[in-house]
Amino acid sequence: MRQSPRFRDGAFQNESPASIAPAGRGMLGEFLFGRQRRKPTRPVPVVSPTLDELAAPASEGLRATWLGHATVLLEIESRRVLFDPVWSERCSPSSLAGPRRLHPVPLDLGALPAVDAVVISHDHYDHLDETSIRTLARLQDAPFLVPLGVGAHLERWGVPASRIVELDWDETATVAGLGFTATAARHFSGRLRSDNATLWASWVVAGAERKVFYTGDSGYFEGYTTIGAAHGPFDLTLIQIGAYAPYWPDIHMTPEEGVAAHVAVNGGLLIPVHWGTFNLALHDWSEPVERLLTEAAECGVRVAVPRPGQAIDVDAAPAPDGWWRSVA
Repeated sequence: MRQSPRFRDGAFQNESPASIAPAGRGMLGEFLFGRQRRKPTRPVPVVSPTLDELAAPASEGLRATWLGHATVLLEIESRRVLFDPVWSERCSPSSLAGPRRLHPVPLDLGALPAVDAVVISHDHYDHLDETSIRTLARLQDAPFLVPLGVGAHLERWGVPASRIVELDWDETATVAGLGFTATAARHFSGRLRSDNATLWASWVVAGAERKVFYTGDSGYFEGYTTIGAAHGPFDLTLIQIGAYAPYWPDIHMTPEEGVAAHVAVNGGLLIPVHWGTFNLALHDWSEPVERLLTEAAECGVRVAVPRPGQAIDVDAAPAPDGWWRSVA
């Protein structure tokens, strides 16, 4: 970690400086009394994948199943990759307080088919869930690919060091015939306190023919153009579009910036993530996807908006049908 170009003055640093406004009276007042509709008014329509659907991963095609928030099961060239698995009811250090799930997980963690790799973007509670990691370590044999320093959390939770692959930005590991490259992001880290003691990352997953890019959590930055030039084009991008606010513009993208990131990395199909599952910001529950579709239409970007648990065939993705509007 200390040898990383990203590690300076005892902490990891962004390529582009990022700041968060201190919690002032205005922010707290909006959190407590703002009139945004931050939760759906009716149950979110969840699709429960069947065992037959999960039995065999897509061999030649590319398929993605959004399981809520940033958790995605990717099927690429007969391999399965699980991103940021969070099955807990709350994304919080406490099971009694903190942001609570707005819809059930579409699939029980014990029913998850064998995966070939588990990819973690950073150590925040809504991306790195201790209970889910412990369960996956017990039920699965797959290695965990993590940014520098995050492996210490996993080891403390009982994951053998032999199953942990830690990478710095621009480093690549090959697992199950797929290339996994940790790429830059503009964010921060820390669980009980934001000390930037571990690294955060976006990820490139590359097979022989297909490529996928996952932003993790990030503010927009010029590094996306560099990532696109080095690793693109991508058949699929998984783009963070929710939990933005003017109080922290540098560490989460707005939907419009998400479209810009997709264009910068030279993406094909865009599937939005990091919205709809937890109430983490001050916008309306469905605002991120509505703004995304408006911007995508203006930029000619192809978008799929799956229900939680709905598998999307990247080569035959359905057009958005507005399912969220009836529950927003």
